[in-house]
Amino acid sequence: MKNNKIKKIDEGSPLQGRASIGDCLLAINGNKIVDVLDYKFYAYDRHLHLELQREDGSRYSLHVEKQEGGDLGLDFESYLMDAPRSCANNCVFCFIDQLPTGMRPTMYFKDDDARLSFLLGNYITLTNLSDREVQRIIDLHVSPVNVSVHTTDPELRCKMLRNPHAGRGLEIMRRFASGGIQMNCQIVCCPGLNDGEELMRTMQDLAEMYPHVNSVSIVPVGLTKYREGLYPLTPFTPALAEKTIDEVTAFGEECLARYGSRIFFCGDELYLKCGREIPEDSFYEDYTQLENGVGMLRLMETEFSSALKLADAPEQIQRFSIATGVAAAPFFQKLVCNAQAEYDTIKGQVYPIANDFFGRSIDVAGLITGQDLIAQLKGKDLGDRLLISHNMIRREERDFLDDVTLKQASEALGVPIYPIEQDGFALWDAMSGEALPDLPEAKRKETEEEFYRYND
Repeated sequence: MKNNKIKKIDEGSPLQGRASIGDCLLAINGNKIVDVLDYKFYAYDRHLHLELQREDGSRYSLHVEKQEGGDLGLDFESYLMDAPRSCANNCVFCFIDQLPTGMRPTMYFKDDDARLSFLLGNYITLTNLSDREVQRIIDLHVSPVNVSVHTTDPELRCKMLRNPHAGRGLEIMRRFASGGIQMNCQIVCCPGLNDGEELMRTMQDLAEMYPHVNSVSIVPVGLTKYREGLYPLTPFTPALAEKTIDEVTAFGEECLARYGSRIFFCGDELYLKCGREIPEDSFYEDYTQLENGVGMLRLMETEFSSALKLADAPEQIQRFSIATGVAAAPFFQKLVCNAQAEYDTIKGQVYPIANDFFGRSIDVAGLITGQDLIAQLKGKDLGDRLLISHNMIRREERDFLDDVTLKQASEALGVPIYPIEQDGFALWDAMSGEALPDLPEAKRKETEEEFYRYND
């Protein structure tokens, strides 16, 4: 029960002064607490009967009254109150299998945990779930669940995930739909495998489960230069990207007429690959798939345009630079030009960073490393500050994928570097000097020992 061990009791918690650090939470209202899902579900009610165990092994009970839905205010030894569940697949497109050696241990951990899907928005393949766990998700109404579908054809799914249990995916999704569970889905599209007719079949199967299948993103497979010995995959060409957009958009129009929602959306990366304009704001409905890069650029441009209309002219010359991936560089150049057309005090330069670390076929901002940033910007006129996407760094540790810290990169380039959220208003504030984000000290990095102890 070590993962149920209380490590902190928040001030104001109904257990403050009644339970102790180191005690284990065993049950709530007679329901055994196995993990964080049990804890959050059974702790929802107003009146609770808790069973706990002290460090000496003795047990005791407490009656608690709190606001319905209110938090008990407990932190446990591990976030999940259990070990995270690793992936049981060997997907032909897995990005982790395409990483070079020598990166930090956490980079190689393959997560496929339904609890993290609910709590943090992670996507899962469903291959880890037993029938009992599927039923528990339905009984506890753990919703929404984010599902990596890729294909609904059982044979092809087994081939792509290289797992004999992968073919049950559609069956499990239909059980979830029958149980009232909402799902957001993604399809990693691999040319020659699950595109074309196979993609159309998958979309048709998923559309039949609307509204329980709420949204589906179609994103292109990412291929690094580290693919020796891996399944032979080919990247998207501009022509195939355009063809895929046409197919998904046409089917989305049918869904819009039939269901009132497009349901299916292509990732921004596909539009960038073929040079097609990102659809208008209304196309993306509720922007459900932002985290998958669907409509992110459109929303940012919409917000940026609003910020420009509301802004006052910067009083001083604002000299800055923006570093981003090759794919999105023209987009950011357009925003800078729009700002300069409004205010002649804006003096900005956009620098596309080619990905030498992972390979030139990787052209998105989130996979830019510190060493590539430094190598390609050294000696360039960066102005008074360099703006980068917040997706390039870890939030707490403030370092890039190659462990180069923000501070090290800033010192190497001789200019302060500001990570900017994917928000058009924040981008304008940083460009205009109106408001720059704080740069707090990085928190201590997780050691290998801590990582393996957590995942033991």
